[in-house]
Amino acid sequence: MTDADTIERTPTGINGFDQVAIGGLPAGRPTLVTGTTGSGKTIFAGEFLTRGIKRNGQPGVFVTFEEPPEAIRRNFASLGFPIEQWEAEGKWAFVDAAERKDEEAAVIGSYDFGALTSRIEHAVRRIGASRVVLDSLGAVFARFTDTGIVRKETQRLASALNSLGVTSIITAERNSEYDGVSRYNVEEFVVDNVIVLRNVLVGERRRRTVEIVKFRGAPHRTGEWLFTIDPREGFVVIPLAFLGMPSAPASSTRVSSGNPGLDRMCGGGFYRDAVVLLSGPSGSGKTLTSLKFLDAGVAAGERCLGFTFDETREQMRRNTAGWGIDLEGMEEAGQLQVVCDYPEVASLEDYFIRIRRAVVDFEPQRLVIDTLSAMERIATPRALLDLVIALGAVVRERRITTLFTSAPTSRFTPMATPSIARELASLTDVTIALRYFQKAGMIKRTIAVVQNRGSAHDEFVRKVTIDSGGMHIGDPAVGLDAMEAADLDAASMPGVIGDI
Repeated sequence: MTDADTIERTPTGINGFDQVAIGGLPAGRPTLVTGTTGSGKTIFAGEFLTRGIKRNGQPGVFVTFEEPPEAIRRNFASLGFPIEQWEAEGKWAFVDAAERKDEEAAVIGSYDFGALTSRIEHAVRRIGASRVVLDSLGAVFARFTDTGIVRKETQRLASALNSLGVTSIITAERNSEYDGVSRYNVEEFVVDNVIVLRNVLVGERRRRTVEIVKFRGAPHRTGEWLFTIDPREGFVVIPLAFLGMPSAPASSTRVSSGNPGLDRMCGGGFYRDAVVLLSGPSGSGKTLTSLKFLDAGVAAGERCLGFTFDETREQMRRNTAGWGIDLEGMEEAGQLQVVCDYPEVASLEDYFIRIRRAVVDFEPQRLVIDTLSAMERIATPRALLDLVIALGAVVRERRITTLFTSAPTSRFTPMATPSIARELASLTDVTIALRYFQKAGMIKRTIAVVQNRGSAHDEFVRKVTIDSGGMHIGDPAVGLDAMEAADLDAASMPGVIGDI
């Protein structure tokens, strides 16, 4: 057994973070959490205390150098954390070290860290705390110009926290997202553990990530991990917050896709817990297929949930009426819930939380996301993959038959950019491809079941027609010239070669 294996961990309880930390923070040590303004340092630190109280019954001390305790109580009340109640019960204690406006500014080097340490020790012993947060040292160190003093006083604080035997978090500011770990470039050298929170502007959108820079002597996952701050759930690391969910037994029950021809191609329909990817260029029938899928669910007495990012509600109403689907009637009956939105309205992480919350609150048996390609406008491929991985864990646990649609490539990305559909095929149970082909001067459509895990399926590429009655799947596309199909797909959807 190695020394790393013997290091005790303190679970933070923060959604998904303990999976990154492989069990939690090294126990009995201080951990430096750095980040620029708005990166989530106080939320992370506060949740470390609140989750410890709620899940492990471990009292905590919050040392504040900036915000008064009243503001912290108010901010965390919005997340459902009753700090005042915990204070009355002796589970939470504040040490208010914030500088007051009526106080004379400390002379450089004269801040009494000895008195602060005594106050922290008194609070720890009074409530029997095992967790301590110091937020944020930048407010104190801003008074010093000598980095040597900063290093010395940080060492004193770290040593004092070690002697108390508590697991602690010290937050500190950074000057920029990728230039040094901390503001004074010394804080990280006097603590054993360093976590960096980033709030980076990518493509005119903010993207928050968490990275463990070091856990001295303790293993951890490397790299940056996407997270969001949800008003109800707080700090959530995606997708790791959802990958530890217990796995339900695989279902052997079949459900209809809403198209008898497609059911036959898939060996009798989709398995109830299947995640299905339907890929095809614009106009190939993706939205029609997804609407028929929802309609079939409602007809079977199932609750259905749909998110569309390509059409407005008025467009949806018109299209469904043209195909004989009573969208409004199903919604009024409480069996269907459809959300129409543009991806640019919120961040990818916010959409994930919104979708997951709708799944938890509405409890659907079927879910449609139409289309994932639209989300490429606001997210990196890696972030979008993380979202789908996390959603897959959520829906599989609840045995929700899920249909994702995607265009072979985004119309708003460079030609060399790979389609999200290509990346997702290995994550789904069923992959269905809709394509165009050219025959006798006419544009026609085909459908093929590329994969259907655990089930026999039709290996033919079949012809498709669409009319007011919906999509009709016909005979095999015998004699189709693959080069004609490839040329047409490449011309209609730049960057894609649609092999059939």
